[in-house]
Amino acid sequence: MKLTVYGASWCPDVKRSRALLDREGVEYSYVDVEADTEAERRVRELQDGARRIPTIVWEDGTFLVEPTDEELGARL
Repeated sequence: MKLTVYGASWCPDVKRSRALLDREGVEYSYVDVEADTEAERRVRELQDGARRIPTIVWEDGTFLVEPTDEELGARL
């Protein structure tokens, strides 16, 4: 399973989702949307112009936006 987590270092929801992934031993790439304009563009594209984080994208193109721990855990 290959995941990309789009977020920002200051966001508590991003920290929570990353902590869950770390606890579960899930490998993922982390991209800071505030440091990478292409990443921000991708997030806005997925969300019809919005920029809500975390946005977690699977290699098949499916994604979750601001998932709860339960939603993310169920998807894993």
